[in-house]
Amino acid sequence: MFKRLDEILIEIPNVEKPDPNAAAAIQELLGGKFGEMSTLNNYLYQSFNFRSKEKLKPFYDLVMSITAEELGHVELVSHGINKCLRGSTEYKEPDDTPLGSVKDARLSYHYLAGAQGAMPFDSMGNPWTGANVFNSGNLVEDLLHNFFLECGARTHKMKVYEMTDHPAAREVVGFLLVRGGVHVVAYAKALEIATGVNVTKLVPIPSLNNKAFNEARKYEEKGVHTKLYTYSDKDFNTIGQIWKGTHPEDGQPLEVIQGIPEGFPIPEAPAVEEEFAPGISQEDFKEIARRLKMAGNIAD
Repeated sequence: MFKRLDEILIEIPNVEKPDPNAAAAIQELLGGKFGEMSTLNNYLYQSFNFRSKEKLKPFYDLVMSITAEELGHVELVSHGINKCLRGSTEYKEPDDTPLGSVKDARLSYHYLAGAQGAMPFDSMGNPWTGANVFNSGNLVEDLLHNFFLECGARTHKMKVYEMTDHPAAREVVGFLLVRGGVHVVAYAKALEIATGVNVTKLVPIPSLNNKAFNEARKYEEKGVHTKLYTYSDKDFNTIGQIWKGTHPEDGQPLEVIQGIPEGFPIPEAPAVEEEFAPGISQEDFKEIARRLKMAGNIAD
C-alpha cells in the first residue's frame, strides 16, 4: 500500500515567466517512453509480479522503494509543467479572445482540455501507454531493462535541460538528473550482485557527469546522489545489501535512509477564470463556506 503526504520533493521557483513550449518539452519527461510514467509503471508492475521475493528480498526491496520514489517524480514533473504554464493567459471577456495568446503554442491540449495543467502525454501530445511497461519475470532481464530505462530517461532529461532555461523547468530537471542517476547506479549494482558483471563501469551514460549542469551540481554537492530511501518506516531495509560501498563516479560513500526525504509544500495553483477553473465564484465560495459551517456546527 502507499502513504501520501501533502508535499513535493523539492521547492520549485515561483517565477512569472510563462513558457508553454517549455511545458510541452517537459511533458516528454512525464509521459514519454522514458518518462516518469514509464519508470513508475515498469517498477510498479515488476513489484506486483515479483517471483520468489523472500529468496531475492534485497532485489524486491530495491524495486519496491524505487517505485515509491517514482510516484513522487511523476508528481514533481507535473508541478514543474504547471509552473511553466502559469500566467500564459489572462482573464478577458470571451469575445476578447482570452486564450488567443496561446493559439500557436506547440501543445494546445494544455489549454483545450487541461486548464493549463500537466497531462499524461509526451512532448507531442501522444498519450502515455501501458505498452511502455516491460515485465519479463526474469530478474536479470528486468534489472537490465531498468538500467537501460534509467539511462534513456537520463538522456531525455539532459536534452530537455538544454532546450529551456526556464528556472522552474531547470530546477526540476536538475534534481531528477541526480535522483535518476541514483537509480542508474542502484540497478547497476544489483546487476553486479546478480551476475558478477561490474556494470557500474558503464556509468555515466551518456558520458557527461551531472556536475556539468548547474541545477544538478548543487544537489550533488549536498550528497543527494549518494542516498537511497526505503520510502517506508520499517520495510524494504535489505536494500543495504545492494546500495553499499562508494559511488562509481566520485567515490562518495553510499547511504541507505529508512523513510522518506524532507518534503516541501505543494505550490498553490491560482484560479484560471478564462479556463472556467475552478468555476467557483466569490458568491459560490461564501455559500460553500456557510454549508461547511452548518455541517460542522461552527458558529460565526
